[in-house]
Amino acid sequence: MLLTAILPALLLAGTVPAIDPAQAFGRREEIEQASLSPDGTKFAFLGPRTGQGSALYVVDLATDSPPAPHAILVADGDPERISSCRWAANTRLVCSIYGITSLGAAGLGYTTRYVAVDSDSGNLKLLYQGDSSRQLGFSTFGGRIIDWLPDEDGAVLMMREYIPEASIGTRVAQTQQGIGVGRVDTRSGLFSRVESPRDGAWEYITDGRGNVRIMGVIATDSGGYSRDKTKYMYRKKGSRDWEDLSIVTSDGAGFDPYGVDPDEDVVYGLKTLNGRKAAYKIALDGSLKETLIFAHPSVDVDRFLQIGRRGRIVGVSFATDRRETFFFDPELRKLAASLARAMPTLPLIQFVDSSVDGQRLLIWAGSDTDAGRYYLFDRSKRELNELLTVRPALANVSLASVKPISYKAADGTNIPAYLTMPPGKADAKGLPAIVMPHGGPGARDEWGFDWLSQYFANRGFAVLQPNFRGSAGYGQDWFAKNGFQNWHTAISDVDDGGRWLISSGIADPKKLAIVGWSYGGYAALQSAATEPGLFGAVVAIAPVTDLDLLREESRYWSNYNQVSGFIGTGPHVEAGSPARHADKIRSPVLMFHGTYDRNVGVRESQVMASRLKSSGKATLVTFNKLDHYLNDSEVRSRMLSQTDSFLRTSLGISP
Repeated sequence: MLLTAILPALLLAGTVPAIDPAQAFGRREEIEQASLSPDGTKFAFLGPRTGQGSALYVVDLATDSPPAPHAILVADGDPERISSCRWAANTRLVCSIYGITSLGAAGLGYTTRYVAVDSDSGNLKLLYQGDSSRQLGFSTFGGRIIDWLPDEDGAVLMMREYIPEASIGTRVAQTQQGIGVGRVDTRSGLFSRVESPRDGAWEYITDGRGNVRIMGVIATDSGGYSRDKTKYMYRKKGSRDWEDLSIVTSDGAGFDPYGVDPDEDVVYGLKTLNGRKAAYKIALDGSLKETLIFAHPSVDVDRFLQIGRRGRIVGVSFATDRRETFFFDPELRKLAASLARAMPTLPLIQFVDSSVDGQRLLIWAGSDTDAGRYYLFDRSKRELNELLTVRPALANVSLASVKPISYKAADGTNIPAYLTMPPGKADAKGLPAIVMPHGGPGARDEWGFDWLSQYFANRGFAVLQPNFRGSAGYGQDWFAKNGFQNWHTAISDVDDGGRWLISSGIADPKKLAIVGWSYGGYAALQSAATEPGLFGAVVAIAPVTDLDLLREESRYWSNYNQVSGFIGTGPHVEAGSPARHADKIRSPVLMFHGTYDRNVGVRESQVMASRLKSSGKATLVTFNKLDHYLNDSEVRSRMLSQTDSFLRTSLGISP
């Protein structure tokens, strides 16, 4: 249930009492998302509550010294949860709310909505034109804000879904269908149409000045499933006519637009160059002149950097051994270099938000041994002031440094990875160790703070996080057919990481385990089935266990064709489904899964547990009404504590 409240918050460093490691590392981040008011005088952020609940806090930077957060909006997480909030005006915020509910035999439902609230907790307003009793369906999509209209006080441009109405008994039935765009007054909730709905439209991009310039359309087949390509169209300045821009396919081919610069009259986007994603811009004057902006020879450019309430694109970002940035804006490039010199122990720096005039910047900075802290930088005064830390519970806990390394796979390929050693044991030998493959598989691990690896390092384990072939970020050849269709190579790379830990002397071969979440959980189980005995204990959190079962979970959703194509068909489905080879697993297995997991259904773990039952070595722990991310401090703490106990018992490690 969504509530308003004025509640105190104990979020400053030093206010959280000493707790055990599982509680300290399992605790959700005290700042989950943050933003700065248009005039730069107020700071808002989301912080955790009991269970999956969250609260929106506001700090008045002009009067609160030290910062004194005040809660103005609370969601208890059952089912409503707050996912993000941003200022629509100096005294008005807009928050995205979502909820997951059971639909019985139909599975799980996921509904999003937007609400607006004053910074003093007044005038709570739902920004959605309610469903009509005549509608021929129910919209789970509550819209998406695409322009914060900084020149208007509290209005936004918002995508919304139109559903046709039954015409019986009325002459004014709404007959249009699809996604359109409207201007919403966040104080009154009044909605005025800007773009008529178009069937298949799923994305609109503005120029940050209230003009819709880009539209993306996905066609559907006769069964209602989305096809595997998106057609993008654009408008010239001052025109209402749509013209062809690009076609992007499900395998990533084509120019994928990201944002428009109205002064240059260009659209920025990503496109493959020599097998890796690179940053381009295309002129929107009708010439469609394409210009390469930045490409890296070894990794993909994976995001654009935006700043300010207009979302001005100022650079690109990519991850080599560490996350790096390339700024187009010379002033920001100089400022970033200056901040790096001022905070040498916090090399990961992000511009989170700014005031309308750009003079006040909200900055996040962190490292491998610091989960991050927020700062306010006043450009005119050249003052940098710390606001709040992300994980104050770890203020007095020794954290482990993370080292980029590489090891050779069986075929001689160098596999990039990150090694986290227990604090104070950088050169130790014969340690208990964990290989921890990431989720995805279309993802990768990066250098920085990771609460899972840090917890295990704190408990005395060396942790290896491999970016196996099938990981994203290293180009198309590295990604190959993805970690499911090319599972043999991906899992072999993961296994070779374990062998490297042993051959290098870091790991005691009798005390080697594998722990993974999502695809990482799949990799842990698949490794246990194909290389029995390499890992003495297996922990799988929300794992995929059967590829056909994963495919069927999308059967009644519009993205079924994309999911099915990603998994593929053929012999790899049988060979690559660990639940079908459970009899080959010799090591003890511990699994965790949320019953409201929409990414990987809980049935995946239930099937695996039932097939491992005869071995007597499998334990499945389910968490009621939790989703894929287990976003509950108490649950995460229990999971860490139980995992630590399981690993020590299975590997013969003393407490």
